[in-house]
Amino acid sequence: MEQDVESSISIRQPKLLKQAREDLTKQKCAKRKIQRYVRKDGKCNVHHGNVRERYRYLTDIFTTLVDLKWRFNLLIFVMVYTVTWLFFGFIWWLIAYIRGDLEHLQDKTWSPCVDNLNGFVSAFLFSIETETTIGYGHRVITDKCPEGIILLLVQSVLGSIVNAFMVGCMFVKISQPKKRAETLVFSTNAVISIRDGKLCLMFRVGDLRNSHIVEASIRAKLIKSKQTKEGEFIPLNQTDINVGYDTGDDRLFLVSPLIISHEINQHSPFWEISKAQLPKEDLEIVVILEGMVEATGKVLYTFIDFLLHLHLW
Repeated sequence: MEQDVESSISIRQPKLLKQAREDLTKQKCAKRKIQRYVRKDGKCNVHHGNVRERYRYLTDIFTTLVDLKWRFNLLIFVMVYTVTWLFFGFIWWLIAYIRGDLEHLQDKTWSPCVDNLNGFVSAFLFSIETETTIGYGHRVITDKCPEGIILLLVQSVLGSIVNAFMVGCMFVKISQPKKRAETLVFSTNAVISIRDGKLCLMFRVGDLRNSHIVEASIRAKLIKSKQTKEGEFIPLNQTDINVGYDTGDDRLFLVSPLIISHEINQHSPFWEISKAQLPKEDLEIVVILEGMVEATGKVLYTFIDFLLHLHLW
């Protein structure tokens, strides 16, 4: 590897324009048709298929709802409240129908279960007033209806449970720090160059916001298929890339842009890869930045991927 670096330093190659370099990279990627493990925007490009035990998602329904996309989450939010209002509205209408309240609407001597309940629409409105605690005005329950009092207690308790579950789900989803990662930027390319007399793989990371990422740490993984000595093929094998774990350099004070460096030595997974072999390798580098958002205290994870963007300086 050292011989390759020396040859790359001694031989000058003509400089290409930025657009030409990007076009060349796109052509290489299109020619080789390499699928990313992690997309350039930091989202994992892994889709779970043939999952037979889907009931496991329902056992943790809260996490399942939080992980859903916003359009499905909002749809479920609206549907849950609408269904409960319609269900209890139907029960209130059924009680009035069985008691005969709907047949004595004009009878002033009749004591209905709910005053001024004259149909399903008014029963639906009464159900909304009961569950949302808006307050009774024109329609109000009377003390001559024990079944109505029991239903009132059940709907009040169930409504509180629904509110706690759905509002908690929406709050957790809103407070997720995924958008905070949009202001964490990485360098477009990772480079291999000499630094302090050592061959290093380097890339840069920076934060655009004034609020800091507390307890920020960084890790790197090499994603590459591997074949063991016994002949076993391991697809997408993950190998740690040391970016300062021994020295503490992986703990970042991310106030200004920082250059993250990995020394290519005997313990590095790049040690046996030569300069000529590097462009032919199907490898991918995934960088994980972890920290705590100062404003909310939420743990933040962001990913970046370097694929066919390793340049020798």
